[in-house]
Amino acid sequence: MAAGAPRIFVSHLSGIAVFDPNGDQVGRVRDLVAMLRVGRRPPRLLGLVVELSTRRRIFLPMTRVTGIESGQVITTGVLNVRRFEQRPTERLVLGEMLDRRVRLVETDEDVTVLDVSIQQLPARRDWEIDRVFVRKGKGSAFRRKGETLTVDWSAVDGFSLEEHGQGAENLLATFEQLRPADLANVLHHLSPKRRAEVAAALTNERLADVLEELPEDDQIEILGKLKEERAADVLEEMDPDDAADLLSELPEEDKERLLALMQPSDAADVRRLMAYEERTAGGLMTTEPIVLRPDATVADALARVRNPDLSPALAAQVYVCRPPDETPTGKYLGTIHFQRLLRDPPYTLVSAVLDEDLQALSPDAALPEIAGFFATYDMVAAPVVDESGSLLGAVTVDDVLDHMLPDDWREQEFLLAGEVPHGD
Repeated sequence: MAAGAPRIFVSHLSGIAVFDPNGDQVGRVRDLVAMLRVGRRPPRLLGLVVELSTRRRIFLPMTRVTGIESGQVITTGVLNVRRFEQRPTERLVLGEMLDRRVRLVETDEDVTVLDVSIQQLPARRDWEIDRVFVRKGKGSAFRRKGETLTVDWSAVDGFSLEEHGQGAENLLATFEQLRPADLANVLHHLSPKRRAEVAAALTNERLADVLEELPEDDQIEILGKLKEERAADVLEEMDPDDAADLLSELPEEDKERLLALMQPSDAADVRRLMAYEERTAGGLMTTEPIVLRPDATVADALARVRNPDLSPALAAQVYVCRPPDETPTGKYLGTIHFQRLLRDPPYTLVSAVLDEDLQALSPDAALPEIAGFFATYDMVAAPVVDESGSLLGAVTVDDVLDHMLPDDWREQEFLLAGEVPHGD
């Protein structure tokens, strides 16, 4: 754990208020959701169960929590108000872990769990359950007799998944450290039944990353076995261009139903992309490049580039435009590669270091023209600009390669770290 990272006992979070960035209360914390791991590895904290003023309980991912302090939770303000549904690999911390009988590994004593603490991992947005507050002796946690002590998560037994016989959960633990492309390659070679089990156990974010790396047939199969509400959540987590490609393969009725379940802003981005031919710049582009106004500084640009959620290709350059900042933007002014950002003082305005000569792609540019652009200018991403001069998005080299390689290129076996099963 990072030195100075706050440790928070979950009993202190029960019932505290949740606020958006403007200071408006959106609800109260009713529980925390964790994913157990094989052996004695600390569980990952996935998010919070928040009760809205309407009494509806929703799931708030930890990636959308910007602060837990002074008896309150601060969020990004972007909430999915679909009703929370617990999945098989998830555990409710307050509802299922507290007042539970577990065993101290060192002394083989049975103890009762009174509380657990969470802490944020260094340099990441992930949180883990790291400590357990227990009472020795028999009986309920509400009895006041017996010695109490706080121990590391690894010092107790009785929480974590068993090493064998846990089906998809055990398989999932084996794959936890794989890159999305490698996990997609493994999933492709599993039986349909096991593939569905593993997909159901993955978080929305992880499943979205994996779906983007799978062949279309596998994507459609997996999406079709999810509940519609969860399928919409996963589509929201995908890059808009990948979600658009996937939805384009579905029957019109299914496509419209899923789009209607998605958040309106996400659905609008996907609909815009689906209006273009698949093998054109408009069909290949993402609508979420890094966009800055001309009065932003190099320091502002580098802060945006450091976002760990961005792919390397998208983080390679920023696009400077007049307001509005979201695509389609105001007038596109130029591009700056991150290497140029590293060479200039942090206070420099981005408008002073623009590459104004780099030609932009038209949304109707065909795949051969796009490939020629990347080869000519040695770029990993390219701006897509319409006739009015507005930035519509950016095409990245990985999407170009996906559409230029043979349809069966994913059938190739890749060398993975360690031995990975290819079936049941």
